[in-house]
Amino acid sequence: MSFLTIAGWYGMNFRYMPEYAWKYAYPVVIVVSILIIIIETIYFKKKKML
Repeated sequence: MSFLTIAGWYGMNFRYMPEYAWKYAYPVVIVVSILIIIIETIYFKKKKML
Protein backbone atom coordinates (compact mmCIF):
# COMPACT_ATOMS: atom_id res chain seq x y z
CA MET A 1 0.00 0.00 0.00
CA SER A 2 2.80 2.44 0.80
CA PHE A 3 4.26 1.84 -2.66
CA LEU A 4 1.01 3.11 -4.18
CA THR A 5 1.15 6.24 -2.05
CA ILE A 6 4.72 7.01 -3.06
CA ALA A 7 3.87 6.39 -6.71
CA GLY A 8 0.92 8.73 -6.31
CA TRP A 9 3.09 11.53 -4.92
CA TYR A 10 5.79 11.25 -7.53
CA GLY A 11 3.49 10.28 -10.40
CA MET A 12 1.74 13.64 -10.49
CA ASN A 13 3.13 15.68 -13.34
CA PHE A 14 1.34 18.99 -12.98
CA ARG A 15 2.93 22.28 -13.76
CA TYR A 16 1.49 24.16 -10.77
CA MET A 17 1.80 22.01 -7.70
CA PRO A 18 2.06 23.29 -4.11
CA GLU A 19 5.37 21.45 -3.76
CA TYR A 20 7.00 23.87 -6.14
CA ALA A 21 5.85 26.92 -4.19
CA TRP A 22 6.79 25.72 -0.70
CA LYS A 23 10.08 24.16 0.29
CA TYR A 24 8.64 21.84 2.96
CA ALA A 25 5.54 20.62 1.14
CA TYR A 26 6.72 17.04 0.50
CA PRO A 27 7.98 16.45 4.05
CA VAL A 28 4.73 17.82 5.47
CA VAL A 29 2.63 15.59 3.21
CA ILE A 30 4.70 12.56 4.24
CA VAL A 31 4.47 13.36 7.97
CA VAL A 32 0.73 13.99 7.78
CA SER A 33 0.24 10.71 5.89
CA ILE A 34 2.20 8.81 8.52
CA LEU A 35 0.16 10.45 11.30
CA ILE A 36 -3.08 9.46 9.59
CA ILE A 37 -1.88 5.86 9.31
CA ILE A 38 -0.91 5.78 13.00
CA ILE A 39 -4.20 7.33 14.15
CA GLU A 40 -6.27 4.96 12.00
CA THR A 41 -4.29 1.94 13.24
CA ILE A 42 -4.86 2.92 16.88
CA TYR A 43 -8.55 3.58 16.22
CA PHE A 44 -9.17 0.25 14.51
CA LYS A 45 -7.21 -1.68 17.12
CA LYS A 46 -9.34 -0.14 19.88
CA LYS A 47 -12.49 -1.08 17.98
CA LYS A 48 -11.03 -4.60 17.53
CA MET A 49 -11.41 -4.32 13.78
CA LEU A 50 -7.75 -4.95 13.10
